[in-house]
Amino acid sequence: MNGNDDGTYYSVFLCKDAKFCVSTVLNRVFSKKNSTFTPPCRNGTWIITGLCMNKIVLPAEWYPQSAVQLTWPHQYTDWAPILNEVLPCFVEIAKEIIKRETLLIVCLNKEEVRHQLGNVDESRIIFREMMTNDTWARDHGGITVFEGGMPKVYDFVFNGWGMKFAANRDNQIVRHLSLSNTFVQDVEVINMQPFVLEGGSIESDGRGTLLTTVECLCSINRNEYLPVEQLEYHLKDFFGAERILWIKNGYLAGDDTDSHIDMLARFCDEHTIAYVQCEDQADEHYDELKQMEAELIAFRTATGKPYRLIPLPMADEVVWNGERLPASYANFLIINEAALVPFYLSNRDEIVRKTLQRAFPEREVVGINCLPLLKQHGSLHCVTMQYPKGVVL
Repeated sequence: MNGNDDGTYYSVFLCKDAKFCVSTVLNRVFSKKNSTFTPPCRNGTWIITGLCMNKIVLPAEWYPQSAVQLTWPHQYTDWAPILNEVLPCFVEIAKEIIKRETLLIVCLNKEEVRHQLGNVDESRIIFREMMTNDTWARDHGGITVFEGGMPKVYDFVFNGWGMKFAANRDNQIVRHLSLSNTFVQDVEVINMQPFVLEGGSIESDGRGTLLTTVECLCSINRNEYLPVEQLEYHLKDFFGAERILWIKNGYLAGDDTDSHIDMLARFCDEHTIAYVQCEDQADEHYDELKQMEAELIAFRTATGKPYRLIPLPMADEVVWNGERLPASYANFLIINEAALVPFYLSNRDEIVRKTLQRAFPEREVVGINCLPLLKQHGSLHCVTMQYPKGVVL
């Protein structure tokens, strides 16, 4: 897949030696000055990411943050029929973020959002107005890495989870954020075409280990032209990863993302993974999640030790319009000084809060009712994207 400047997609055929062809094509830097794409070049030499002497690091979510992005729902998104129901959820998430750090709001009309937010500290809000398709910032937001200690923002292709939904506008959001001087001046925004990648599909421990799922990264209309071995090569290349832990099992009914890792299993620190556990043998997820659990038990840390595993209960079944929705307690967000956890108005909510409080003893664990988000098949982590310290103005 590739993308035009208007955010639409078209197919490309890669050379047989995709391992080197894709690496050369992908690494192009978006210039804020002239709105064109140019190959990264130092002293006349093309740079292939990952072959530079400076180490690349994908920071863990608990790394200090400069801001969190929310892309606000409006009347032209799929939220239109239930806009009044979902807006309070976005407002509550926004207020919890504002208490602790800057909130970047991508929206259609900032005056409408101001009215919806009510009395808040606007000195901690950055508004950026633009037309959007939807609200899933985790997947259309920029992914930040550090190279030689300097932050860079990757702008991967977002094509609506394998072209399931329109994403022509959302695919341009990071570009528009760059053009509107949202990022610190020296932060490069790197166009990663034609590689398709969503933020919800990868987890990093910040120390060279990635956690992801085969189901998502190898799915149709993403990067299926690459075998797993070459996908792994590119992920290590992009993110400076030394190891990739591939999960082969696990899914949630109603999940449009083809099993994003952030719905199933999450790093809490470099030694700890929280994951969805299903103990009801009558539940359709039982076999798959038991197999996923066995994979997690078999995984080892970089030092060869078993991970500390924290099971999170399978959320109570949520059905809307005859369809089971992908309720997951693993879809929490780590921010400065807190962890925001999706609640579903269930007796299990408080169990999860106490469980995650043990995982994050130095953070406040805050529950937010995310039942409305499920009606568009996502949850709390899905609608947010964090930017590490030194990235957002």
